[in-house]
Amino acid sequence: MKKKSLFLLSLCFASLGPTPWSEVSAQQVAAADPSPLSLTEAIRLARKQSVDAAVALQELRAAYWQWRTYRAELLPGVNLTATLPDYRRAYSLYQQPDGSYSFVRSNALRLSGHISVDQNIWLTGGKLSLVSSLEHINPLGTEGADRHFMSVPISLTLSQPLFGLNEMKWSRRIEPVRYEEARRRFVANTEEVSVSCIDHYFSALLAREEYNNAETNLRNTAKLVEVARAKKKIGKLSENELRAVEISYASASSAILSSRTALRGAEMSLSIFLGLQPNEVLSLSIPADTIFTPVSYERVMELAGRNHPFVGEMKRRMLEADRSLARAKSERFSIELMAQIGYAGQADNLHDAYGGRLKDNSSVSVGVRIPLVDWGRGRGRIRLAESNRRLEEHRLRQEEERWHRQIFLLVEKHNNQLRVLELARRTDSIAQARYHTAVETFTVGAISTLDLNAAQDAKDLARTSLVRALHHYWSYYYNLRSLTAYDPVRDEEIDIPMEEL
Repeated sequence: MKKKSLFLLSLCFASLGPTPWSEVSAQQVAAADPSPLSLTEAIRLARKQSVDAAVALQELRAAYWQWRTYRAELLPGVNLTATLPDYRRAYSLYQQPDGSYSFVRSNALRLSGHISVDQNIWLTGGKLSLVSSLEHINPLGTEGADRHFMSVPISLTLSQPLFGLNEMKWSRRIEPVRYEEARRRFVANTEEVSVSCIDHYFSALLAREEYNNAETNLRNTAKLVEVARAKKKIGKLSENELRAVEISYASASSAILSSRTALRGAEMSLSIFLGLQPNEVLSLSIPADTIFTPVSYERVMELAGRNHPFVGEMKRRMLEADRSLARAKSERFSIELMAQIGYAGQADNLHDAYGGRLKDNSSVSVGVRIPLVDWGRGRGRIRLAESNRRLEEHRLRQEEERWHRQIFLLVEKHNNQLRVLELARRTDSIAQARYHTAVETFTVGAISTLDLNAAQDAKDLARTSLVRALHHYWSYYYNLRSLTAYDPVRDEEIDIPMEEL
């Protein structure tokens, strides 16, 4: 009779085994008709509508308009300045011919305007302006007072700092580097969006697998409790072993609650990241197209040096440090030349103001600022700028060393990941088979509950380790794309047409 009972229990557990990747149980969290979402589609959505992608795009657009502004500063600008009108009716201080002062009442309408064509001179840092102006004053309420016009048909004005910092010349060196850095950073940030999407996707996938494991374990331990009680009745199981099985069932019940919460949180996080509805139910799938392409460190460094934004950032930061040092040196004293040459005319009517005899209207001025006693302040600013430049140089060397180490480790991990993935798949297959055998063996009393729990833990760990190995594979692949702007699988450089953005 005992043998017959054990035989029936064995048949009861013949169907227990590992949960396949595509299994959907009756108690699964996902609702009916979930939206299928592959990893490739998730990455496409992340690049198109995630907040991270929008931030990367706006950073590029800001850099583009900064570049356009810099380019516009090199071109001539046409400006109109006018006062329309300037009406005054008030007392003002007036000096008499004998040197005394008195207050006189004025009541006049004044109109003025000038148009100028301004051109920055990047070679010298000066500014050249071609100006034409007209001014009109009309006394009001004054007997015998005539209206007056003064015209400056044309004048040429030069404003030129001497021995000062040439901002335009430094901008010509820095701004192209800054814009190229921004272009490269956008490509890198776009690939980093893919890396973030992979992290969210596999977090949800891992949470789903852990929930499936918890559900399978709960179902199996529920049946194991029935088996243990039956074996206890026929004397094949001790009271202590029965209690151990019941404890396993309680632990499985608790595990499914926590795994359900983790699953909902991971799926919501993925939906929000992709710009979907937070409560949208997704059906995720394990990516099968794991095409492995080994890469060499030398090749990756060559591509990273050509395409990664950090290279441009290093150059820009050193140029900015050099500019700060040049500014500190130029601020010790300053000399500025102002020169104007042109013609002007004045009359009581507009025609004669332009058509009459024009007279020379020229001026030259030189402004000088030289600190006689500054108690070493100017020299201190120069020393500070020199120290900051050396500090920036050392910081960049530190960051460059870390960057090289990061690339080296990433290449090593990427090249080793195929072997890691193969081992994870093999371990998962063995662990699933071991658990299936352990369940069958436990029903006939050949192993203890401790051995059964160990097989169950190994099965769960192997399955989650396989998901993590796949996660690392895709993460390393897109991190390499981010560093190099190069797709090792397709053997082509990644180029995003900027004019389409």
